[in-house]
Amino acid sequence: MNASEISRYSRLIKDLAYHFGSGTEIVIHDLTSGDPGHSIVAIENGHVTGRKIGDGPSNIVLKALKSDTKQLNDRLCYLTKTDDGKVLKSSTIYIRNDEGEAVGILGVNTDITLSIAMEKQLHEFHTPDVPDEEPEEISTHVADILDGLIDQSIRMIGKPPALMSKDEKIRAIRFLNESGAFLITKSGPKVCAAYGISKYTLYSYLDEAKSGS
Repeated sequence: MNASEISRYSRLIKDLAYHFGSGTEIVIHDLTSGDPGHSIVAIENGHVTGRKIGDGPSNIVLKALKSDTKQLNDRLCYLTKTDDGKVLKSSTIYIRNDEGEAVGILGVNTDITLSIAMEKQLHEFHTPDVPDEEPEEISTHVADILDGLIDQSIRMIGKPPALMSKDEKIRAIRFLNESGAFLITKSGPKVCAAYGISKYTLYSYLDEAKSGS
């Protein structure tokens, strides 16, 4: 995204934030900067998630960077949660260029923590348009995202890395790769430490994971 586009979307989200109020964060991620660790280029009501311009991406941004951007679909009204326990109703809308490629993301995150607490008190756990699913994490630091993805990969296999077979470790590495974990700076050494493997073995497992073998 160029400076003119960022300026235009910055004005747009400022107006949208005024319309929705202080409980709704609206954020723009740049998918073209080449710096996935600092994807936020504009944000309003950042106090909702504790993020600011220059902060890193969510899991959704990482997955977008690993995908065919023409095939990405907007995702509306799903649940996320922040490090401090807020539950948010979120939507991800892709900003596209003339060729249909996703070049940015407009994210909307509304704090519904109080609403959910009131519903629980009234024994009405969910409204029809709020899906019954585990909220996704929204982190302010890419290191937290990497830690979360490594934890997910281990839970997916269902046993500690020390007890995993080679094939199971390759499955876990494939999940990390497809989730965009290796787009995060210095992710390799952390994955090696978590799985008790060398850098050479990691590269070998990555090659096998990418080939589907």
